[in-house]
Amino acid sequence: MTTTTATAATATAFPTNQQHKTLVLKSAILSRLLLLTLILIWRSLLTPYDTSAPLNPNCLKITKHQDSNSDSLPNTTVLFPKLASAIENGIVWDSVYFVRIAQCAAYEYEQSYAFLPLLPLFISFLSHTVFAPLVPLFGYRAVLGLSGYFINNVAFVIAAFYFYKLSVIILRDSELALRASILFCFNPASIFYSSIYSESLYALLSFGGLYYLVTGGNTVAVVSFALSGCARSNGVLNAGYFCFQTMHRAYDALFLKKRTFLTIQVLTAGALRCICIFTPFFAFQAYGYYNICLGRDLHEMRPWCKARVPLLYNFIQSHYWGVGFLRYFQLKQLPNFLLASPILSLAVCSIIYYAKSRPEIFFSLGFQASIEEKNSSALLFSLDSVPRSNIAHLPEKSYSKIQENHNLRQRKQMNRVDPVALPIENDPSAKLGYLSISVLPFILQLGFMAATAFFVMHVQVATRFLSASPPLYWFASHLMVHPGSKRWAYLIWAYSAAYILLGSLLFSNFYPFT
Repeated sequence: MTTTTATAATATAFPTNQQHKTLVLKSAILSRLLLLTLILIWRSLLTPYDTSAPLNPNCLKITKHQDSNSDSLPNTTVLFPKLASAIENGIVWDSVYFVRIAQCAAYEYEQSYAFLPLLPLFISFLSHTVFAPLVPLFGYRAVLGLSGYFINNVAFVIAAFYFYKLSVIILRDSELALRASILFCFNPASIFYSSIYSESLYALLSFGGLYYLVTGGNTVAVVSFALSGCARSNGVLNAGYFCFQTMHRAYDALFLKKRTFLTIQVLTAGALRCICIFTPFFAFQAYGYYNICLGRDLHEMRPWCKARVPLLYNFIQSHYWGVGFLRYFQLKQLPNFLLASPILSLAVCSIIYYAKSRPEIFFSLGFQASIEEKNSSALLFSLDSVPRSNIAHLPEKSYSKIQENHNLRQRKQMNRVDPVALPIENDPSAKLGYLSISVLPFILQLGFMAATAFFVMHVQVATRFLSASPPLYWFASHLMVHPGSKRWAYLIWAYSAAYILLGSLLFSNFYPFT
């Protein structure tokens, strides 16, 4: 491709890509407004099954802020009690825990440690700063709820934007990326992304971290993944992307470049990044151990305190919610398996389709891919501008310098224009889309998460547990443009629409959903 042609192609692609970004943002905002409207409609038409949401006993330890402002204390009045009550009535299910932790600035009970601290910290911060003037109008707890709604809906919009940018890089097709992003905006677990749950923050940090990872911003990616582990426990699985990348780069350094010291460098860097991602989650477990176990006599300790590896999170999931391998396989749970069957079926089909289409890539974990395709991968290698024959003779410092410069150039290019479908000569992954080798690590993570949801967890939560898995939307968008699969497009949209309506109806009125 000549320079003139490339420039013309870039100029043509840029406004289209900008239009796609605008459309994604509009779709994300529209979907959140739709969900909030549905919540208001269902709440006004139906009586909640459980009316205990507004109950708000005093915190075990009253803070200074609560002592002066908390509407849970006697003789406290608000100017708009009806509106405050309407906001508080929307604090249901797990939202109660998140708001309670933010309100009391503490984890009061053992089971509350199942809810990680990032969302409560953001809620507390916003309620003490931006939304603090609203406390006399609605009361402190209502402002906490309002802060939670604001944080999650804004986070969702930004997450959708990052998802589009990530999809463009991985799929090398702006149309597929756009379609997948709109599917995410109207995903079947949408009710949780508009409620006071941690799904929106997790999606934002995961998609953002992945985007910076594939564009060479490893430091930002590590920070984003580490924070995702402070939002949801499965955030620690994002370390798997660095493990996958490290595995391939170490193999490349050891067997192709024959550089032992470079291999050690690659393994050390990968290990340190993974440790950084794991650290916040395990630090929170240590915090729970410090609060619950230390300073107690042996006979007063909780059972998990005496374990060789005292993991509070695992104990809570098992003891309070009955989570465990095959423990949910009971006849009475059949309706919940049916409720989760669409998302699990989509996950399994996406994995099988990839495995059958690219068996040599899937079963070899990418090691049997051609050198050209490996070099074009967004996650495996980032030295596609340097011939391998030359790399093999470079000293380690030169190799690292070239990689650093290439990553910098790549990030600058991403800021100017995403690498959408600019025609790339001799790039075997440019037209593969969903079947690109770049999708492989996402497929592997999805397989692990789907197996965990089916065999270990309460299976009905699979809908929201898997809802932030990119391959689901990439595969669905791939099906929609595949010849002869038009009916699958209708079926996928019908599934999303049905679960949005059903979820907003049941969840907002305190009926079981997922």
